[in-house]
Parts: sequence; structure tokens; C-alpha cells
Amino acid sequence: MLGSTVIIGLGGLGCPAAVALVQGGVRRLTLVDPDAVEPSNLHRQPLYGPEDVGRPKVEVAAARLARAFPGLEVETRRTRVGPGDVDRLLGEHALGIDGTDSVEAKFLLSDAVARTGTPLVSGGVVQWGGQAMRIDPGGACLRCLYGTAPREDEVPTCARAGVLGSLAGVVGALQASLALGPPAAPGRSTLHVVDGRSLRCRTLAVRRVPGCPGCGARA
Repeated sequence: MLGSTVIIGLGGLGCPAAVALVQGGVRRLTLVDPDAVEPSNLHRQPLYGPEDVGRPKVEVAAARLARAFPGLEVETRRTRVGPGDVDRLLGEHALGIDGTDSVEAKFLLSDAVARTGTPLVSGGVVQWGGQAMRIDPGGACLRCLYGTAPREDEVPTCARAGVLGSLAGVVGALQASLALGPPAAPGRSTLHVVDGRSLRCRTLAVRRVPGCPGCGARA
């Protein structure tokens, strides 16, 4: 059974991932998110309702999960993860789920896997497309896949480009499945890509890049 799990970002990915993890047997969760519930996000964040607008996401999510799953241990941290605390946060847990919508945060978390030894399941969704990848110590990371991290303004976001709410639920549940499953083969990871228009899924093998600044020997 998967041990204590931290979910960074309680939005469209983190909400369904949290539910699926607990349904899969996880009994200890740490929920991390600095934001409050907003009405524009309710269509893709199923742990919240109109009555929760303005309240901290972590508080609402923790209460809903604890009520639905008696015996669940939930810790909340209303904070934004940064370089100063990312290693400690991941290192305290058996696995991490990246539900953030920031390129900087995603690469920050991916880089921390090699230093902490804690696996991470990264995910993203925008418009009609979504993807998820499990990053294990010794496996390929986001820098192996993309190289240099793009600037925030070069990447479309849900706020600017929109997103299919139900697709966020699919990708969040996929992240939970990857978290509950076996680690990737040494030196590799698998990128899972979901097309919301055609309902087709495909996988791409990602190999570790020698000397990668994120997961290589000098990382």
C-alpha cells in the first residue's frame, strides 16, 4: 500500500487525484495549495461547491475527504511551494502528485525527485489535451523530456486558453493510477498523452538523458 502522499495543487487535477488515491487505499494525505476557491473553477474542481467560494481550498478539500472517508489522516498546508522548501516537502512523503498549473513549479518538483528519492507523478491539462508522467529516482525527468523549461508566457494555461473540465478529472485519476502502480524501469519514464476530442490515449517512452541538469549526477 502506498504510504503518505503529498498533493501539490488542489485544482482540476489534485481534486480527482485525491479521491482516487483514497479509494485506492491511501490513508495519509498532505494537501498543499495557497489559493481560495473561485467560482470560475468549480466546473473542474469537484471537491468544492458555490458555498465554498472564498474559502481556502486545502481546508474545504480536507473536510470533504475526511467526511467521505472516515479514518483518513489529512494534513493541510496553505502555502506555495518554492525552492526553499520543496526538498523537505517531498522528502517527508512516500510519493508526490503535481497538480500545479505553473511551468516553474512543475520543473521545481521534477528536479527535487533526484535529490529526495521521492517519486512524483506530474500532470497537466489545457483545452482538449492532457498528459501525465511518473518520475522515479533514477528515471527520466521533465528536463529529459523537454530540455530547458519554457517561459510561463510561452505555455497556454487553463485561465487563458480554457480547459475541458471532464478531461481534468480523467488526467487526475490517471495520475492516481500511476502513483498506485509500479515504478518505471530504471533510466526510463512513460509519458501518457490523452486527446479529449478523439478519446484516444498514447504513450511515449522517455529515456534519461546523460548529464541531465535535473536528474543527472551533477543535478
